[in-house]
Amino acid sequence: MESGNQSLLMDFILLGFSLSPQIKIVLFVVFLAIYLVTLIANSLIITVVRGDSRLHSPMYFFICNLSFIDLCYASTNVPKCLEGLVSERYTITFIGCVSQMYIGLSLGITQCILLAVMAWDRYVAICNPLNYQLIMNKSVCIRLTIATWAGGFLIAIMHVSFTMTAPFCGRNKIDHVICELAAVLRLACVDTRFIEAVIFVVAIIVLVAPLSLIFLTYIHIISTILRMPTSTGRHKAFSTCSSHLTVVTLFYGTAIAMYMSPRSVISRDNEKVVSLVYGLVTPALNPLIYTLRNKEVKGSMKKLLKGSQPAEY
Repeated sequence: MESGNQSLLMDFILLGFSLSPQIKIVLFVVFLAIYLVTLIANSLIITVVRGDSRLHSPMYFFICNLSFIDLCYASTNVPKCLEGLVSERYTITFIGCVSQMYIGLSLGITQCILLAVMAWDRYVAICNPLNYQLIMNKSVCIRLTIATWAGGFLIAIMHVSFTMTAPFCGRNKIDHVICELAAVLRLACVDTRFIEAVIFVVAIIVLVAPLSLIFLTYIHIISTILRMPTSTGRHKAFSTCSSHLTVVTLFYGTAIAMYMSPRSVISRDNEKVVSLVYGLVTPALNPLIYTLRNKEVKGSMKKLLKGSQPAEY
């Protein structure tokens, strides 16, 4: 109990990148710009989808959830990264570190499950279009969303509990830009191989199970698209899936690099770079991918922007 109390009073020092002050200023400007793009683009998508009745469909409902996840994930991690680039002493409290780690993991797992749900939505829409409205009704969409968020936040509890209950013996220097699970676990002064094994197995289940569902659904989707009689129908069907496939590739590529790569083959600096891509670049790209490749969203955005302009007399 005394050891636990000492941990609660401990501040962690985030080492970040060992760079010159000039480079840190440049990175601060770049990261801030990307963060602002993330906030504006994802907020705009949520506003457009909620404001246009033509976009009140299951696909856009799930896209709104994805944008909200990106907003929350970036806001959980990026401000602390920005602080580290301009602050001489880059610290975070024990409670702050636990909160950042838990929220980040929860949102990451939630997005992992949500992408599988979105693949299932596309499967029903393309492979069973006559019953789409019946199968993917409002009640089903809400229940799927609740289960997705609940699953993410419940699974993350185990990861964080395993990590933060390990004794640190006064070690408080985290060689990372954020409180990332593997980096914090390295501070433990006991053998953590069992904890790492449990976390690795859960990571495999969390990543591979949804990815397998996505893979199987797209086998059926592609098979159905290829059997369509007209090229116009095939193009229209595939265009509704291309944005989702791009986001899946971007998300799972960085997530697998972060959580399933052997620590012996990935350097600490590469760990930090992958983490930044996962937490900073991906949330900014996701809304751009859906916007640039979707005529309905672009049309609604133009309508919204025109409506916000002052009338001419």
